Amino acid sequence: MTDAGMTRPGAVAPGLRRGRVSLALSFGVQGVAFALLVTRIPALQDQYGISDGLLPVFLAAVPILAGAGSVLTEKVVARVRPGVVLRWAQPLVLLSLLGVGAGRQLWHIAVALGVFGLAVGALDASMNMMGVSLQRAYGRSIMLGFHAAYSLGGIAGASLAWVGARWDLSLFVSYLPVVGLLLPAALVGSRWYTEGRSPEEAVGGGAPKAAGGSLSFELLLLLPLCLVMCFAYIGDSTVSNWSAKYLQDVLGSSEQMSTLPYNVYMVTTLLGRAVGDLGVRRFGAVAVVRGGSLLAAGGFAVVAGAPGAWVGMLGFTMLGLGLCVIVPQTFAAAGRLFPGNSDAAVARLNIFNYVGFLVGSPLVGVLGDAWSYRGAMLVPMVLVLATLVYARSFAPSPARYGGGHERPHTADVG
Repeated sequence: MTDAGMTRPGAVAPGLRRGRVSLALSFGVQGVAFALLVTRIPALQDQYGISDGLLPVFLAAVPILAGAGSVLTEKVVARVRPGVVLRWAQPLVLLSLLGVGAGRQLWHIAVALGVFGLAVGALDASMNMMGVSLQRAYGRSIMLGFHAAYSLGGIAGASLAWVGARWDLSLFVSYLPVVGLLLPAALVGSRWYTEGRSPEEAVGGGAPKAAGGSLSFELLLLLPLCLVMCFAYIGDSTVSNWSAKYLQDVLGSSEQMSTLPYNVYMVTTLLGRAVGDLGVRRFGAVAVVRGGSLLAAGGFAVVAGAPGAWVGMLGFTMLGLGLCVIVPQTFAAAGRLFPGNSDAAVARLNIFNYVGFLVGSPLVGVLGDAWSYRGAMLVPMVLVLATLVYARSFAPSPARYGGGHERPHTADVG
């Protein structure tokens, strides 16, 4: 029997459901915004007259500043909750995207991309902090669903970018209606942001003190997850930056077909994340991460040895299904590892997202030019396989939530 003021065992409070939907909306909006930027890089280069030599500087600045934004967010959430950061970072990302499309001089895009990078770092960190918090409150895996919303937004954003390029629209005209729709939607959705706080946080109030002792000890515990995050994003950036060139120049595909691998990768990423939470609940995070790592490594092996374009496409499909589960589960594992200080752990872990993105593209390019692009594909394969060494870091502790992958709720949380 349960009291009227209590939520029956296994039930989820309505406030948590609304918070889950509003956070999924934020993930989706961010997917749209980021895709609109990265898929229109050639148009940006033309609009601002950015040379091929200068372009990598602009592109590298965004993840570097995003890493700084993530570090700054760790400091800010010591005073305010992540929902406050997210509520203001998301509009800033959208407005800076509009600024990227509106300028004409190099300093315009430098300022706009600088704001975009800092805001994206704060946004990514705060979104994942809240995702970890909500998963804790739910007592079962829901983190992959948030990242599925991001993948869906990325597909929508890439499609909108294709329409803008097809109709030869200016960047500002292409971005304006999207920002005009998503900005108020994000602001309205932010009204229902909800967090599920751990017992350690609830007792301490505000920003919790770190659980587990000294900062150096905490970083040592977090290091395996940082490496996994970095390896996963090296694999992801390899696909996003080199799949088209690889298919056309190495496997001899047509120019039209060379545009397909990234689209296939995004779709399979969405599909894998859409069902991934069910896999975690059924088999556990360790098994899902191991399976994803093996599938992704197999995908790189198929790509490296592919005799033709269609076999290469099969490899990129395997990559999408394999890599897609690793990043969300890495954030979730950090939350379990530091239940009283999960916000700081997520912020630090998020930095390695950008480290992997920065390393992946030039790594493959240098190896491809010095050796061969087929051989270069074996390097991210080995790095992804290294995730198997750290798979036990994803195991839930019996003393924390999720020992059986789900736990009952006996009270309304949040």
